[in-house]
Formats: sequence, structure tokens, C-alpha cells
Amino acid sequence: MILNLTPHPIRLYDDAREDGIDDLEPHLREIIQPEATPARLATIELGGGIGFELVEFGHRADLPRPQDGVRLIVSLVVALRHAPQRSDLLVPYREVRNATGTVIGCRSLAQPV
Repeated sequence: MILNLTPHPIRLYDDAREDGIDDLEPHLREIIQPEATPARLATIELGGGIGFELVEFGHRADLPRPQDGVRLIVSLVVALRHAPQRSDLLVPYREVRNATGTVIGCRSLAQPV
């Protein structure tokens, strides 16, 4: 089972056509809807200056405990904060963009190590 702990649906697209040439319009394979509570890193704002903020990230990520047979899709920053201690975390990988360059999904999921 894969649960989506990002705040938005994860759209998975086919990797490539059978002849090895990428489609101009990739085929949507699956949509994984988000769970009610996303996993986010807690932050502490420490001040800053003109045009920037000093922010400490990573004290908490609201992740459920690992469960046998359950993988969690999280943001890259959450996954990197917990790798390699958590082998159940996945991130969107190999972005798919529309004609204007906006990310609309991914071709696969990856486990950061």
C-alpha cells in the first residue's frame, strides 16, 4: 500500500512508449490522492535581514510510524531529513511538465538513500 502524505494528488505517467520514444502527451497511469494530514517539516523562524529569513528546518515532520507493507509519498525535504533511517519514504521522481513548463506529475517514485 502507498499513502500520499503530500498536500496534492500525485499523478503518475507512463515512462515511455513501447518503441522507446517519449510521448509528446504522456499517458496518465494513476492518481494517488493525498491523505488528510500531510507530512511537513516544522520550522523555527530566527529572524533575518532585508530580503531573507533565517529559518531552522527539521524538528518534526508529522510522519506516522513505519508499518509493514506501507510506503509513504512525502516531499523531498521530508524524505531527506529522515533518510536513511526510514526506508518506507518515497518521493516523486522524473517530473512530467505541460507545454508551459508547469510540473503536472512524475514518471516514477524514488526512495532517497
